[in-house]
Amino acid sequence: MLWQDKHAALTFMSLLLLLWQEAAPIEVPEDPKIQQDLKQPPTIMKQSVKNYIVDPRDNIIIECEAKGNPVPTFSWRRNGKFFNIGKDPRVTMRKRSGTLEIGFRSGGRPEDYEGEYQCFATNDFGVSLSNKILLRVSKAPLWPKEVLEPVSVTEGSALVLPCNPPPGLPPPFTFWMDSNMSPIPQDKRVSMGLNGDLYFSNVLAQDANTDYSCKARFLFTHTIQEKNPYKLKVQTNRKVAESTPTFLSPSGSESSKMVLRDEQLLLECIAAGLPTPIIKWFKKGGELPGQKVKFENFNKTLKIVSVSEEDAGEYVCMANNHLGTIRHSIFVQVKAAPYWLHKPSDQVLAPEENGRLVCRANGNPKPRIEWLVNGQPIESSPTNPNRQVLGDTIMFHSVQIGSSAVYQCNASNEHGYLLANAFVNVLDLPPRMLGPKNQLIKVIKNNRTFLDCPFFGSPLPELRWFKNGQGSGLDGGQYRVYINGTLEIKRARAEDEGTYTCVASSILGKAENQVRLEVKEPTRIIQAPEHQSAIRGSTARFTCRVTSDPSLPVSVAWMKDDKPLYLGWRLKKDDESLSIPNVNEGDEGTYTCTAKSEIDQLSASARLTVLEVATLNPSVSSALLPARPDPPMDLDLSDPAARSVRLTWIPGKEHRSPITEFLVQFEEDRWEPGRWQNLSSYPGDLNSVILQLAPFVNYQFRVIAINSVGQSDPSRPSPRYKTTGAAPDAIPKGLRGWGSRKDNMEITWEPLLDLERNGPNLHYIVWWRRKDAEEEWNNLTTVGTNHVVHNTEIYVPYELKIQARNEFGAGPESNLVIGYSGEDKPTDAPTDLRVSKVDSTKVIIHWNPVDLNSVQGEFKEYRLYYWRESSQVPGLVVSKEKKVKGFYSTTAKPSGMLSDLAPYSNYKMFMVVANNRFESQPSNTVAFTTKEGVPDAPRFFKINRRSLDMIHLEWAKPLEPNGILTGYQLKYQTGELILFVKLMCNM
Repeated sequence: MLWQDKHAALTFMSLLLLLWQEAAPIEVPEDPKIQQDLKQPPTIMKQSVKNYIVDPRDNIIIECEAKGNPVPTFSWRRNGKFFNIGKDPRVTMRKRSGTLEIGFRSGGRPEDYEGEYQCFATNDFGVSLSNKILLRVSKAPLWPKEVLEPVSVTEGSALVLPCNPPPGLPPPFTFWMDSNMSPIPQDKRVSMGLNGDLYFSNVLAQDANTDYSCKARFLFTHTIQEKNPYKLKVQTNRKVAESTPTFLSPSGSESSKMVLRDEQLLLECIAAGLPTPIIKWFKKGGELPGQKVKFENFNKTLKIVSVSEEDAGEYVCMANNHLGTIRHSIFVQVKAAPYWLHKPSDQVLAPEENGRLVCRANGNPKPRIEWLVNGQPIESSPTNPNRQVLGDTIMFHSVQIGSSAVYQCNASNEHGYLLANAFVNVLDLPPRMLGPKNQLIKVIKNNRTFLDCPFFGSPLPELRWFKNGQGSGLDGGQYRVYINGTLEIKRARAEDEGTYTCVASSILGKAENQVRLEVKEPTRIIQAPEHQSAIRGSTARFTCRVTSDPSLPVSVAWMKDDKPLYLGWRLKKDDESLSIPNVNEGDEGTYTCTAKSEIDQLSASARLTVLEVATLNPSVSSALLPARPDPPMDLDLSDPAARSVRLTWIPGKEHRSPITEFLVQFEEDRWEPGRWQNLSSYPGDLNSVILQLAPFVNYQFRVIAINSVGQSDPSRPSPRYKTTGAAPDAIPKGLRGWGSRKDNMEITWEPLLDLERNGPNLHYIVWWRRKDAEEEWNNLTTVGTNHVVHNTEIYVPYELKIQARNEFGAGPESNLVIGYSGEDKPTDAPTDLRVSKVDSTKVIIHWNPVDLNSVQGEFKEYRLYYWRESSQVPGLVVSKEKKVKGFYSTTAKPSGMLSDLAPYSNYKMFMVVANNRFESQPSNTVAFTTKEGVPDAPRFFKINRRSLDMIHLEWAKPLEPNGILTGYQLKYQTGELILFVKLMCNM
């Protein structure tokens, strides 16, 4: 009977999900006016970490920041009970914030404030919760006083020197040194175990030459405590007996180890024996994961940085020398604290819309999902007939005004918990225009233009466009209305001029805006500058005659060799020409005139060649100068074919410079009528060629002849020649898939060129499917150049392909392209950021990497933010500007060098991991100090006064002393003798 009830419930839930009609959540624009009026439940923006250890020497800061409208108020619970902040004089709450500050200037013990804290952010529309923050005070207890007797051991025997450091919080870092503060050398024979004890696989006589002291370094207090040193007495024998291996740690033949997913696994085997045993590791029933496993401490420690479920199993360590072999099995069990599969996200819904919150987590054991609303268990909250809880999903149907709330999902098991806040904001907002009022848009005739009309409302209004306040809505044919309200006019004509009105309407009202469109004639150069040759000393003149729309002022500017031309006193410029008197070799080059109005511009160029003075008389010299050729004549078309035609012409006169090239141009009357474009060029000895053409184009051609002086005028146009249509030959370029939001993928591509259309009614078919998911292809047919796939998972690969089609058929399909859905903020931050090998200008940094799956996007880099906090030179003021350096590393032990630092300075830094769009939360902040460096040179050095036997010198301290100045060195020379004098700083 119980099974039947469960089966019926599952069947009902499946049917409900199949029949569910869910509206996409409303995207609220970032417009300040909307944001100011938008009522919104609270959202926790910043909070302290779950396990929060504080330094007892500092004030305690417990962070809780939230946003919302109205501004949230804050309250706290401590150990599950209301925390009355006003009754405790040591506790204050920051203004417009929930952050607590606990001070101890007037007394008190930080330990009295240890416990579990939780922040509540409240406004009229709900309550948002922080994590439960376990606050503990760092402890660095003293080492128990003890008297250690000398340790007596026989040469060749094994030995363990216990450390037993005091139990600090967090636990201290242990290491061993001798009484001279020198580290104890470690090798395969002598090494420190994970518990801090010092292990000797066998003792040698020389081990008695030093003493052994265990040190404990406490992170928060930056103090080092030490155990009383051990002294060894080694009893030597003439012949040291060899021994078979035995395990010092762990004991016995097998042991077990439990580790949590994503944590670090450390397995240790330390063996005694003489000769010193060699340690090897195996995994029973499989290979060791080579890229994850690291061997440390001379192969005695096996380390896996980020454990996953497949790392569970039986690990075997083997110790052997030539006398024998022993084995120890460690059975590793991998459990998991809860981790997100689908974290609930905020929902903004209009009245009567449907929606849902999904909270899915995994772990070992499987987490228990608990829903709360405004901080209270959902079972004990007021009933809501428009809400239904189905396990890890809450379904909302026909939501009503006044039902906004913040929902909490708590996923927990014995190893931890996850808490997520997600609000459901039911928003009713009349239509509103977001753009400027009564815009004037000017466009060049025959160009495409866009009239913007950004709008918003809840429910989402319907938008329509009207022209001159009359007629039905504009859409289709010459017009296209985009979902964001923009009206596209595909080819502006004179009759398109007028006033356009966009009207957004919903059940709550309507709003409208107007845009005035003016269509202008294009700017044209009706007489372009021509190539010319000029004798040195003569005058050259370039003409640039321009026409434009009467209402658009036009300016003409000149350039020489692509650089602005400086006119000076010699060059003369008027409205239509540029004159260059007294031409010289420096004037040779390419001159360009650019005609520019407020909405368009175009250019034309010509080359000036400077010739030497002729030795003949002026009339003969002028008659023999080369000139541009005459234009070709009598253009004729023959041999017509579907995609080609033969063009023949008669060349014009060459004018004392052979024609080296013919340039064939075309003009077509469908896409860009009146615009001549280059088709192809041919050697100067040809006058009949086969032209390769595109389908569905009505061509006419002209020919230009070129010699060493320049180009001829164009020939007269040929008769028109129309090619038949065909299916597209081209594949749309630039196909890519990318996420403009975390839950979508925008597929974009470049449109085919007009001459690639090959026929009417061009459209595109785009396909997409999840990569490696064995899904059927999804497809869409559109005339646009983009499509948005909604409700995708975060950063998932998709296979994409595209094809162009027209009325004559389909073109070829593209190759498969891999695109990705949107990225989200990385969930994990780098940890244990630290430094080593600090120099005067550089430092080596280390950190623990994140699991690349937590990046939630393409891993770009680890990004280090660092700044100079202060100089150790007294009184030196420094800039605290933050600087950034990126490190790309996917190794298990990443490190990098930070250079170009200022010597003798205090620095701070933290690190984030970054994908293409987001950065993670920061790592721990690390402070370090660079060493002294070579000082800069003195700011100045001069002789003030001089006499026969004395000079008075003056200099200033360097801007950056890079340390504590101790003196200056003066170098001077008498004859060939170079002398140095050291001067103290007080001189």
